[in-house]
Amino acid sequence: MTEAATAPARNWMALFLEAIQAERDAAANTLASYGRDLRDFETFLTARGQGFATAGRPEIEAYLADQAERGMAETTRARRLSAIRQFYRFAFLEGWRTDDPAALIRGPKRRRSLPDSLSEADVDRMLEVAANGEGTPLPERLRNACLMQLLYATGLRVSELVSLPISAVRGDPRMILVRGKGGRERMVPLSDPARRALQAWIAQRDTMEDQAAERGRAPSRFLFPARGKRGHMTRERFFLLVKELAALAGLDPAKVSPHTLRHAFATHLLANGADLRVIQTLLGHASIATTEIYTHVLDARLKQIVFEKHPLAEHTGETTEDEPT
Repeated sequence: MTEAATAPARNWMALFLEAIQAERDAAANTLASYGRDLRDFETFLTARGQGFATAGRPEIEAYLADQAERGMAETTRARRLSAIRQFYRFAFLEGWRTDDPAALIRGPKRRRSLPDSLSEADVDRMLEVAANGEGTPLPERLRNACLMQLLYATGLRVSELVSLPISAVRGDPRMILVRGKGGRERMVPLSDPARRALQAWIAQRDTMEDQAAERGRAPSRFLFPARGKRGHMTRERFFLLVKELAALAGLDPAKVSPHTLRHAFATHLLANGADLRVIQTLLGHASIATTEIYTHVLDARLKQIVFEKHPLAEHTGETTEDEPT
């Protein structure tokens, strides 16, 4: 194959990622994930003397087999195959390849399982620890309490929470506008405890911002400002903060993350009678299929309603060993 023919392949991945960003308005984290997966596949191909332009179905299947031998989780393998399939479909449609080598490959099914959640008592302990913050300076304590209250009250994604603009929460709002994945906007309500924690933090934040302005620093547009290049608290810092609070609350930090609290938000709402469609809207899921991982909670709630509310339920009594369950 000539140099002219192979040259475009060097840019295939960059062009593919640009297209995804333009067509889907994909988040930075999504693009980074696609990039990592495709680079891993490219490394495998390079070691075998192949590239994106020359790899066929045998190479892709060999890569998936290698992933399995290395002990990669089914979810990881399924995600990487998905990235490869989308990449080669794009290459075929763009005319870079005359075939789509990944089209007929079927990988491991992604198991839709609900991550570990927290009980209401567990969450209460974490909120209490964040608010009390023994030995923690007042500004940090008010910030931590606000972060935790907002996370549990709204179920926001971490990236949505840490990047909230201050303009979205001025004026003691009952609801806030959130810009989520794909640029989709949604309104989420705030609980009274969240609103109180929010107002306390805003007052402290504004004082600190005024002091910074006196030293010549430009004002921040974020609710949780930071000095890093992004201008707001990072996802990584918040992840570590949640681990620290979990440990102080007597919970296993290995089993608690910001995503765990997002799941607790949804699980507790459903357990207390919320509608699945409402949960979908609050979580910002584009499809109800994503929200359906919580149906086991809904099933338990429906059984409880039937046993408590059905007109014949009061006559059934408890089942005996001879009765079907």
